[in-house]
Amino acid sequence: MYDVVVKGGQIVSGSYGSFRADLAIKGEKIAAIGDGLDGKYVINASGKLVMPGVIDAHVHMELPVSGTRSSDDFSSGTKAAACGGVTTIIDFTVGSSESTIPEDIEKRLKEAEKSHIDYALHAEVIGWHRSRSQEILKAVQMGVTSFKFFTAYGSSGRRTDRGALFEVFQIIGDLGALAVVHAEDEEVINYLMNELEEEELKNMVSLAKVRPSLCEAVAVSDVIYLAERANTRLHIVHLSSALGLEALKRGKGFYKNVTAETCPQYLLLTQDVYESVDGHLYSASPALRSSYDLEALWDALYNEELSMIATDHCPFTREQKTWKGNFLDLPYGLPGVETALPLMFSEGVIKRHLPVSSLVRLLSENPAKIYGLFPQKGTLQIGSDADIVVLEPNEEWTISASNLHMNTDFSPFEGLKVHGQIYTTLSRGEVVFEKGSFKGREGRGKFLRRSC
Repeated sequence: MYDVVVKGGQIVSGSYGSFRADLAIKGEKIAAIGDGLDGKYVINASGKLVMPGVIDAHVHMELPVSGTRSSDDFSSGTKAAACGGVTTIIDFTVGSSESTIPEDIEKRLKEAEKSHIDYALHAEVIGWHRSRSQEILKAVQMGVTSFKFFTAYGSSGRRTDRGALFEVFQIIGDLGALAVVHAEDEEVINYLMNELEEEELKNMVSLAKVRPSLCEAVAVSDVIYLAERANTRLHIVHLSSALGLEALKRGKGFYKNVTAETCPQYLLLTQDVYESVDGHLYSASPALRSSYDLEALWDALYNEELSMIATDHCPFTREQKTWKGNFLDLPYGLPGVETALPLMFSEGVIKRHLPVSSLVRLLSENPAKIYGLFPQKGTLQIGSDADIVVLEPNEEWTISASNLHMNTDFSPFEGLKVHGQIYTTLSRGEVVFEKGSFKGREGRGKFLRRSC
C-alpha cells in the first residue's frame, strides 16, 4: 500500500496530454500511475485536474527596495505560494559591489530557511569586474547556476554595461550556466526622463512614457547578440511588449539558445490602470503596456515563442506605496505568487482556450528544464518529486486581497472573477494545502542545488 494516492483525477502532462488515472506516492516521490491504486491516505480527485506543482522561477521575498522591504518574507511568501499551487520558487540573492557572490548566496540561504516549500536561487551580479570570475565558479559549486543582470538602474549601481556583460557572459557560457537579464535600455530611459516636464513627474501615467516598449526591444536585441557572441545560454525575464517580443523572435532567428518569460500582469492589465485613483499601486518595472501588447503576448504563448510564465512577485502594502507626489518615489513590484495558476487557468484555458497541457509546460515543465530542475521537478513521472497540485476546474471565486495569504492589502486583480480553484497542494508527498486550509510547516522547504 502506498503512502498517498491521488485518485481518479485527470492527470495533465506538458508533453503527453492528459488522461484519467490514479497517482501513488511513496515517501517523497511519485511511485506509480495507474488504476485501482490503494493508499493509507486518499485524495479524491474525481472531476479535478492533477498537475505538477507550479515552479515560480521569479520571486522577490523580503527584498530591500527604495528604503523599504517587500512585504512577504520567505515564510509568508511560501505559505501563499503553496496555497496557490506553487511547490517551488526561485528567488534572487541581493547583490552588492561590497560583497562576494558566495557571501550573497550564504546570506540569502539563511533568510530562506523559513520556507514552507522547496526553493532555489539566482545570483544577482552587481559591480562586475574580472577579478570576480572565481566567484561565478564558486557559486556554481554551491548549486547556484543562473546569474541575474540588469541593463538599467545605473543610478543604484545595478546596471552592467555591454562590455562587462560580454566578458561575464563568456565566463558563464564556458561553465554551461545561464545568464538571466532584466532587459530595459538605460540610455532610452534617461533621455526620456530628461525630456519630462516637472508636472509630468507628478503623474503616474508618465511611468509608461519613460519606460516604453522601445527600451525593452533595444535591450533584448543587445543582450541576445552578446549572448550569441559569447556562446552562453540566455533567459529574458518579464517580457512585456510586442516590440520586445519582435526583438526576441528576430534574435532567435540567429541564436536558438535564448528563452523568455512573461508575467500575469502583462497578460491581464494595461497602462490604463495608471489613470485610476489607485494607479500608483501598480508601480512595476517594466511598465504595463497597451491592449495590443497584451494580445501579442497571448499569441506568443500559443505559438510557444515564450517559454514560461513567472510572477515577478514583489509585494508591498498600500502604506508602503503611499503616493508622495512623484512616480519615482515608489517601490516597484506587484504581488502574484498565489494567484498565477488560477488566473492563468481561468483567463488562458477557460476564456482563451489555451490547452491545459500548454499551461503545464509554461508554469511547471519549461521552468524546470530551463533552470536545471527537470525531471526532479516540473513533471508527474515515476521517480520525480511528488510536487502535485489538484485543481477544481469548475469552482468560481472572486480575487480579493482579503481572501489571499500574501502579506499585502492590495491585489492588482481585485474583484476579478476566476474559474478554477486550488483544491490540494502536495510538496514532496506532504499535503501543505487542502480544501482551503494551510497545513504546511515553516522550515520544511529544501534548498535545491542545481548543476550545469
